Amino acid sequence: MNGEPPELATTLKEHWQVIHNYLNDPWLLYQLLIIVGLFIIARLISFRAEPWLEERARAIKGTPGLLRMVSALLRRTHWILLVVLLTAALSIMQSVTWPSRSHVISVALSLSFAWLAIAVLSRVIHSRVISRVVAIVVWTYVALSILGITEDVARILDELGFSVGGARITALLLVKAVVLLTVALWLAVSVGNFLDDRINRSEELTPSLRVLIGKLVKITLLILGGVIALSGLGIDLTAFTVFSGAVGVGVGFGLQKVVSNFISGIIILMDRSIKPGDTISLGETFGWIRELRARFVSVVTRDGREYLIPNEDFITREVINWSFSDKLVRLDVPFGVAYASDPHEVTKLAIEAAATVDRVVPSKKPVCWMTGFGDSSLDFLLRFWISDPQNGITNIRGQVLLAVWDAFKENDVGIPFPHREIIMKTPVHVKTTGPEPAD
Repeated sequence: MNGEPPELATTLKEHWQVIHNYLNDPWLLYQLLIIVGLFIIARLISFRAEPWLEERARAIKGTPGLLRMVSALLRRTHWILLVVLLTAALSIMQSVTWPSRSHVISVALSLSFAWLAIAVLSRVIHSRVISRVVAIVVWTYVALSILGITEDVARILDELGFSVGGARITALLLVKAVVLLTVALWLAVSVGNFLDDRINRSEELTPSLRVLIGKLVKITLLILGGVIALSGLGIDLTAFTVFSGAVGVGVGFGLQKVVSNFISGIIILMDRSIKPGDTISLGETFGWIRELRARFVSVVTRDGREYLIPNEDFITREVINWSFSDKLVRLDVPFGVAYASDPHEVTKLAIEAAATVDRVVPSKKPVCWMTGFGDSSLDFLLRFWISDPQNGITNIRGQVLLAVWDAFKENDVGIPFPHREIIMKTPVHVKTTGPEPAD
């Protein structure tokens, strides 16, 4: 301990002397045996009680909050039993002997109750890992307060550190920084998600505006939470000027695509060129937009695949938005009939057949035009409108063609096929492979 500060060495010696005297007390062993025995008893009882209690808890329906709290309590049945048993043991010990001889049981009861309460209350955090970390950190602080050594531990952590330039970084400062940043960022994320959920429920805002406002609120709260946490630590934010400049250079060289996609996403949200629910075509991808993210756009195709397309592609490439200003989409179906058919009758039958398909919009009557005299057929183009392109384009074309086929078949309209005429310039001898004729 020669390299340690004199105050730290003195503090450690004082605590060691108190612990040494305490360990020599025979009643310490008795109390520890009682605590261990009660813990084992609580464990054994919980093994039998938990299945029965869980079966009763499954009957709770319609109140997910209550069910979540009951489930958190059921997973800690042994701690509840331990608190009850320690309370009974403490009452008995204080009534038959000196209070000093039950001090350890009293401390164990306080620590057990504190852990039980903190573990249950921390379940409001949905992430199990973060919930467990928060529970351990808060319980450690409460345990130090119960033991009355909070100030001593804080002094020890404050004396453990090193200097960087004119600033001194201590273990206490690092602990405070981690705790404050964790709490501030968790609150920022929780409040941001709550406000984002409220914004998405607003029917007065367009889908693109909801996403834009939600993202801006989340980013603002995260930055605000970080600034408040750093200010609470007494850190001068101007010290980050050089660091932010270095980060800016790093972003410019190493994170060009990330920043480009992020900025492109903001531009998309502001100009409202695409929004959730739109049907789009980008290259070979045809589908509808499920979600807009900070880095990419989620596009779901008809075959169930989900493409995560970078935002930059929607800025730099040609995008077909089938429902940008109007969901009505006109489709063309070319077909041909035999030359023996009456083109006036063909046009009438095709229009009537298309109108019988459910997805064809009745307010915009289909039209059919003759477009040319083909090699083997009279060529026509049937045009009709649909209002739900997200439900597929190929399938509706197929349904219309089937309806046209049925109409033509009922009215004896022939579908042509190409004719080929082969002219032989030299005589052709046909040789049969059958048996030779008898003489």
